[in-house]
Amino acid sequence: MADNSIRERLILAALDTLRPVAQALGASVHRSPAVAITREQSPALVVFAESDVITERANGRVTRELTLRLVALARESATLTPEALADQLIAAAHVALMGDQNLGGLALRIHELDCDFDIEDADALAVALHGRYQITYRTQQLDITQAG
Repeated sequence: MADNSIRERLILAALDTLRPVAQALGASVHRSPAVAITREQSPALVVFAESDVITERANGRVTRELTLRLVALARESATLTPEALADQLIAAAHVALMGDQNLGGLALRIHELDCDFDIEDADALAVALHGRYQITYRTQQLDITQAG
């Protein structure tokens, strides 16, 4: 059986880091869902791998930058506005990711890139806060399952 790439292990480590903080706020966690998150599944924290770019090659090592997009989804509820709940989710996710900047030794560092806001007024107000994070890591040039 083949080992997972460092990239896949980073994504799994990020999910493991984010799951407890999202669940503490009553949110479910999803990775790259193929269908929309339903009202019953929200609030939710959704994790997408956006890109993985090579930034440097030297001495048989490759430095890479993996961009993850976290989306905090919230809908109107009796207790909190969707904006407040989505903000709490993205803030808790930020603290969790930045609290372990090497994701268990797999990454060199994590940088916050930006945040976007989407608000929709369908049958109830829905808010999506998008936070993007860049994870820098190294692999062997000839084997992406091995750290560099």
